[in-house]
Amino acid sequence: MFFKQRMSADGTLSYLYGCGSRGLAVAVDVVAGDEDWFVAEAQKSTVHIAYVIDTHIHADHLSGGRTLAARVGSPYCLHESDQGAVGFPIHGLRDGDELATGNVVTRVIHTPGHTQDSICLLVADLRRGRDPWFALTGDTIFVGGVGRPDLGGTPEHMAALLYDSLHERILALPDDLEIFPGHAAGSVCGAGLSGKPSSTLGFERRFDPYLSLGREAFIARLVEETPARPADMDRIVAANLGRAA
Repeated sequence: MFFKQRMSADGTLSYLYGCGSRGLAVAVDVVAGDEDWFVAEAQKSTVHIAYVIDTHIHADHLSGGRTLAARVGSPYCLHESDQGAVGFPIHGLRDGDELATGNVVTRVIHTPGHTQDSICLLVADLRRGRDPWFALTGDTIFVGGVGRPDLGGTPEHMAALLYDSLHERILALPDDLEIFPGHAAGSVCGAGLSGKPSSTLGFERRFDPYLSLGREAFIARLVEETPARPADMDRIVAANLGRAA
């Protein structure tokens, strides 16, 4: 298995991983302008990018996922709930779907809260076992924080969804699971984000200040501490939906 993480100047994190022996890879949360990097890295590793995935419709930056998918001739994937919202074809991902790329298997879990369509990806290397080795958590959980709750409904409702996703889906996973989020410090997609671009679920369970709160306290604190909305958000979301004016 190979794994590459790319950080943009604003703290956005993107990923390329897969099975080198079978020549297949997955690209996740590609930022517009970084498509050449993904193509070059895939060529270096002699792999074909079989799936391009966005963990949700991004509000803080333009996605390069659709452009990369077209370049490499592979499906562009979002949660299935986006099929009626976007202005282009997608491969709709369902909760529990498994994407096989050689010895690497990616399982989709739907984790609404930051947005209605948010997903996390559990990744296993079958040469080591079927248990997930790491999770790409998008904007659901960060190192030292969680996703903002004001992008897909009332903040209180979305914060409640996020609490349920965290406690019913994410925190039910093993403590030794590595987590790789969609952003690090510098991003406006959450408050209190660490500059460290990865962690373990056990460490976050102990030290992420949001994860020890009860449901009502979590909702109140998250809504209160949500940073200002991203600049140009409406234009960015429209472009990522394929509905820009």
